[in-house]
Amino acid sequence: MRIPSSPIDAETDPGGRPPALSRRGLLKGTAVAVGAAAVGVAATGTAAAADASVTASAPDGSTTITMSLTGGTLSWSAKRRGASVVNTSALGLKLSDGTMLGRSGTVVTNYQHWTVNNTWSPVYGRNATVRDWHQEMRWNLQDTATRINFSVQIRAYPTGVAFRYVLLDRGVATVADELTTFVLPDSTLVYSARDEDAYNPVAPGSIPSTGTSGTDTGPLTDLPLTATYANGALIACICESSRVNFPRLMLSSVSGQPNALAAHLMEHTARGGGTVQTTSTVTTPFATPWRAVVTGSTHSELVDNAELVLNLAPANVLSDTSWIKPGKVFRCQLTTAAGLAGVDFAVARGMQYIEYDSGWYGPERGTADATRSIPEIDLPTVLSYAAGKGIGLLLYVNPMALADADSLFGLYRSWGLAGVKLGFINDGTQAMTNQITAWAKTAAKYNLLIDMHDDVRPFGYERTYPNWVSMEGVRGNEQFPTASHNVTLPFARNVGGPMDYTICYGQSRDQTTNAHQMAMAAVYYQPLNFIYWYDSPSKFSNTANWPGLPWFDAIPTTWDESHTLAGSIGQYVAVARRKGAAWYLGAMTNESARTLSLSLSFLGSGNWTATVYADGTPGASAYQTPVVVSTRTVTSATALSMAMAPSGGQAVMLKPS
Repeated sequence: MRIPSSPIDAETDPGGRPPALSRRGLLKGTAVAVGAAAVGVAATGTAAAADASVTASAPDGSTTITMSLTGGTLSWSAKRRGASVVNTSALGLKLSDGTMLGRSGTVVTNYQHWTVNNTWSPVYGRNATVRDWHQEMRWNLQDTATRINFSVQIRAYPTGVAFRYVLLDRGVATVADELTTFVLPDSTLVYSARDEDAYNPVAPGSIPSTGTSGTDTGPLTDLPLTATYANGALIACICESSRVNFPRLMLSSVSGQPNALAAHLMEHTARGGGTVQTTSTVTTPFATPWRAVVTGSTHSELVDNAELVLNLAPANVLSDTSWIKPGKVFRCQLTTAAGLAGVDFAVARGMQYIEYDSGWYGPERGTADATRSIPEIDLPTVLSYAAGKGIGLLLYVNPMALADADSLFGLYRSWGLAGVKLGFINDGTQAMTNQITAWAKTAAKYNLLIDMHDDVRPFGYERTYPNWVSMEGVRGNEQFPTASHNVTLPFARNVGGPMDYTICYGQSRDQTTNAHQMAMAAVYYQPLNFIYWYDSPSKFSNTANWPGLPWFDAIPTTWDESHTLAGSIGQYVAVARRKGAAWYLGAMTNESARTLSLSLSFLGSGNWTATVYADGTPGASAYQTPVVVSTRTVTSATALSMAMAPSGGQAVMLKPS
């Protein structure tokens, strides 16, 4: 029998056809309770009872998601290792004519279930291979009042659970709202943040009201949204994946329900402006985005389970990806001389790209022509010099210059550019989802990398279009946030996807130590990594003053293997990542000094040389704390003691001796 070899692409197969069935595969009944179907075996059946339930269980038994039909109304719940992640919560869609699918008068018409177990190789990522191991249960349903046919798919993975809706009838449908809720157990805290705000741990019912007359307003939070539970160990992060032709999901507190969050489909762009869309018209069959709940029995485990978002996204559609090369980037000042010096600096410091940011073609908020540079920049000269040194050039573009992205990107490709960084991208509405994905597709057409900035939130599409190598969607490091913020991100925003965070090494405005900034390069997943933000090459001409330079020279941005060794959201984190034979370990703490004892059991046999970049004696301000370098021999049996100053960190390179 054929089983799906990759997640279903909603653009080509909205219903997600199950594995081919034989007559012997038919099952009949009004309810299904299957722990784990045999790999490659699918089953289907019919049911019409008013009450039924079905549970999908991860093949290793770690997670379950249950869908229930009670009195014609749909609900769902989820557990990890027996502990409740989401209590009984609502399912459903509201159409523009007022029809509420799943809220009453719903019957099951048939069902399917199967288990998938395979691996796939991303073009780049946290790991060289990703395992797609899950059980799916699917109910085909009918609203008895309107005879509208729809489906709900639920999946359970060792890394979490997910579900989505499918409108099955052929034609056109207009969705007005999503009726999904997430009812969390008592004493749960959620880490709420909107746009580029700092994270705020609050009860689900206490998300602060935000917004303006031109934006969505109310007690709203962006995704990814992380929840911590009363037992202190269990943690979950709500994300979305495979968002195609649909508005972005936010979550809202629910009046009178202190533990509940409700789905909110955005009607405005994130920061206002653009056309308001109160409904979304789609061609059916149509699948909504996946609602994913990444889970971890420990905070460390959550970070390593982030690839659930990719497993739910459509597979890579690009036949040739040889030109897609993530790497490290140096931003140049806006002159020809700075560009040439930036190329030399990139070569000397093991970087792959330079970038001209906002202003290279004129005022970024004006109507300047993005096909010609300002007089201070001789772009052909810089391009030729960079190409001769093996360095790629990226250019910033704002939305006002993107009216004809096809022509612009085609021109950029003819110049020999490596990619574009788009600024002031306001995600949110159905139209903006379509615009964002169209820009990624057009960039791929011309072999351009693309990095989207401002309030763009991840939804797994870096798997589908791997030239979409990074995005912002976070309170960035250029705002010099607190150490507590920095050690929240690995468990929140970065779970959803790549994060452009701009490392600021040796900046007097930093609220952290330099070793803390260095550790970001290993802790965060940021395949296009801007380093030395706000700086010029001349600052680092005396390398003796900057002992951290060899760490940045050596560290890659994509990985063969990753392991989170320790962590607690908002407190501390330690991550080890391997590229080839070398390991890179980064640890960061909040405003409290901390010493971690970390097992190096992930290392191979034999002796290894550890080059340790640690905090020295704390300075008057965190940024004044020196970096102290030492080396030692370690083995896989070593417990490495990592002492960190307040707002500090540590970075360790590990190479076979």
